Amino acid sequence: MGIEVKYPFLFLLLIPAVIIVFLFIRNHSGKGNEKFWIAGLRLIIFSLLIIALTVPQVVLPVKGQTVVFLADRSASIGTNEEALAWIENSTSHRKNDDQFAVAAFGENAVLEQNLGRNREAINEFNGVAEDSQSNLEAGLQFAASLIPRESSGRIVLMTDGNETEGESLEAAAVLTNRNIEIDHVPLKTTAGDDVSISELNVPPSLYLGEEAPITIEVTSNVAKEADIRLSVNHKEVLKETVQVNEGKNVYTFTHKADTAGLTVYKAEIAADRDAYSENNALHSVVNVKGTPKVLIVQGEEAGDLANLLKGSGLDTDIVIPEKLPTVLSGYLQYQSIIFNNVPATVISEQQMMLMEKAVKEFGTGFIMFGGEESFGLGGYFKTPIEKLLPVDMDIKGKKEMPSLGLVLVMDRSGSMAGNKIELAKEAAARSVELLREEDTLGFIAFDDRPWEILETKPLKDKQKAIEKIKSITPGGGTEIFTSLEQAYSELEDLQLQRKHIILLTDGQSATNGDYELLIESGKEKNITLSTVALGQDADRGLLEELAGMGSGRFYDVTDSSVIPSILSRETVMATRTYIEDKPFYPSIQPYPDWSSLFEKGVPEMNAYIASTAKPRAQVPLLSEKKDPVLAEWQYGMGWTAAFTSDISGKWSGEWASWEKWPSFINQLVTKTLPKYESEPYRVDVENKDGNTVLSLESAASISLPIETSIVSETGEQIEANMRLIAPGKYEALMPESAGMYFLNIKQTDHNGNVQVHQTGFTIPYSEEYLQKGTNKEHLKSLSKMTGGKELASGEEAFRPLKKPASTKQPISEWLLLAAFLLFFSEIAVRRFGLTGLAAGILKKNRNKKETTEAPMKIQNLKASREKHSPSMQKAGKLIGGNPVKETPDKTKEKKKPNRPKPAAEPSLKEREERMKRLLEAKNRKK
Repeated sequence: MGIEVKYPFLFLLLIPAVIIVFLFIRNHSGKGNEKFWIAGLRLIIFSLLIIALTVPQVVLPVKGQTVVFLADRSASIGTNEEALAWIENSTSHRKNDDQFAVAAFGENAVLEQNLGRNREAINEFNGVAEDSQSNLEAGLQFAASLIPRESSGRIVLMTDGNETEGESLEAAAVLTNRNIEIDHVPLKTTAGDDVSISELNVPPSLYLGEEAPITIEVTSNVAKEADIRLSVNHKEVLKETVQVNEGKNVYTFTHKADTAGLTVYKAEIAADRDAYSENNALHSVVNVKGTPKVLIVQGEEAGDLANLLKGSGLDTDIVIPEKLPTVLSGYLQYQSIIFNNVPATVISEQQMMLMEKAVKEFGTGFIMFGGEESFGLGGYFKTPIEKLLPVDMDIKGKKEMPSLGLVLVMDRSGSMAGNKIELAKEAAARSVELLREEDTLGFIAFDDRPWEILETKPLKDKQKAIEKIKSITPGGGTEIFTSLEQAYSELEDLQLQRKHIILLTDGQSATNGDYELLIESGKEKNITLSTVALGQDADRGLLEELAGMGSGRFYDVTDSSVIPSILSRETVMATRTYIEDKPFYPSIQPYPDWSSLFEKGVPEMNAYIASTAKPRAQVPLLSEKKDPVLAEWQYGMGWTAAFTSDISGKWSGEWASWEKWPSFINQLVTKTLPKYESEPYRVDVENKDGNTVLSLESAASISLPIETSIVSETGEQIEANMRLIAPGKYEALMPESAGMYFLNIKQTDHNGNVQVHQTGFTIPYSEEYLQKGTNKEHLKSLSKMTGGKELASGEEAFRPLKKPASTKQPISEWLLLAAFLLFFSEIAVRRFGLTGLAAGILKKNRNKKETTEAPMKIQNLKASREKHSPSMQKAGKLIGGNPVKETPDKTKEKKKPNRPKPAAEPSLKEREERMKRLLEAKNRKK
């Protein structure tokens, strides 16, 4: 046991305290030793207060040891059977007072067993530790947090010593200050044959048609045959079987750059019995300069847009919407994207989001042409595509629309739980927003019975309706007919121009009814029906048949993210007024870019889809109703346009045969092409101090302000703060996640001119997937720094610590209490003095003694009265005891005035004095 103080410098306050007490003794004129008593008490009080201010703590030793077992669960270790055996063996040697905990780490640290005593060790690991990295620093910090604060302990580290993230030596330095020892147990790495691609080198910039030299470096720990594959923009261009030798192998190939724009090269290697598949591929991004390339997305019968673009010298690729790319690189290889009468109901939300990122962050152009399945009719309301376009899908002038009654019948069975029902509710909410307050809306959710969520009546409060829809929760089974019958019954008697039902389900009905009779009777009341089959278990045959009988549309959905687009499209289609089909001549607005093309006027147009121009949009062509026919705007880094008529001539009328029609299409597409700076930046990715660092260096080495945007292959925006470190050089910390990333750089010069450059880079796989062996030197450094060692047996894990653990109990409160009590003692001495205080104490003791002796004296007096004369006995009546009663003299009896009782009985001494006076008076009378 010992004592520690937190602020020892406060002991200096004792000096002025002693001086104050000395001056008091010198100047005080008290009696005798009284002033020395007061001075002593004051000195003790001052001392107690000063000691309390230093925060003293009594240090008490802790019984037993505190040990945390920290096991490596990264990919290089594998199943950790060796670590579990060590933990079991070590805990079997602990004493009753010893306590232990178990933690594990990979990229993150997890708790496997809480700190405690008298418990069995775990026999398997259950925590979720990401195995793609070895972060020793995070593991040590987490293990140290399990050891009680202000207490020492031991961490038993079981690992191969190879760290791919963090700085474990810095963590060990902190543990040294806490007297925490690190013992280590070297673990063997996962053994096995491993072949990996360690480097892929492709020139960062190429010209179209150039033969690109490609170098692939392969590292292997065994000699064997392997297959090397090379793909460009996800298309395989080379496959070759090679003999891989142990160590490093370099292979060189060539490929002709045949695609302009950002081109992704991918090298892969495959071999039998390969230990890690994670290190078998690398990517490289190349900027190929040449003829711009345009992606045309359209149905099989949507017009020959590609021929119209031949005059501009653009390369084109045509895909159907179902075949759109699902990764960002699939869009960045194109300079512009054209949607030609494409419905949103066959494009996933993720694909739309990737296109929106390509436009906003990398300057890719985008054009949407109209038609029966485009704009609002295509279901683009509140989608990422609507976000990037210069027009809103919702329209003005809704008061001119026919009256509409819409009932949504949605499955809420248990199979809809999770993402399905959430997307369905979001879809229903979008449909509500598209309706007018005069429109009639009903909502029925069903499982094994119908549940009326919204009563079928005019929509007065959209927000309240949306809240009710979003409150729906999954239920039980699936029974369709009863709910559909209720929907028909609620619409049939309403006096509305349009009445439509949308049925959405992912299951099969538990019962069957007479659907044909129900739907035919509904058609007589002008009710139409569309159906949505969601997932593999839906009764597609029944739903398709119902839609056919109900004069509606059937949607077969495999990706639930398209549900909002489907319901938006159905809501718009139900009104049938978004199509403006009265022939007209578009009104030309004064925009210089189009003035030369429109100087002689424009042809007549048959129809277009009504929409609303956004506030910042440019509208070169307007309809008679002031709706946009052609609208453009800048969205992020890209330029987008909307032409609300079609290109086939069905809607565009005489425009399709207009002599300037090809020039119009080519100028529209050319305006959307990005303007890139030809002088690229040099981009490097390297590992510095356990962090992935992205470096940019401009050829001009001029420190101009830049804006950067980094997007992953899946479209995720990456937050990276690019900072200037030298003239023309910039750096940013990147996440550790391996993969391909795309970078857009926007630079503004002193004159305000903007230059844009886009490129890509890859973060390679973690070094965790490289065969390195056990790093014993690093483990020894950690143990040596903290006073630990390599353990030879499990028994050593609970050996005594070099600096034993202890607890600290603060005593400031007790010192303050003692000073408080002494303070009142000092007041008493000053108030009464030592003599008065001592006399008071003696008097108190004497009164106590007299109180105990009084009954004895009275007994002695009674005994003595029997021996005295009658007069003495008579006088005895006047003293304490039980006096003899006398017969009262009635002649002398007078009424006596009431007198107050004495405040208290006389004391024994007063009684003795009184008795003595009475005896003397009696004797004088004799």
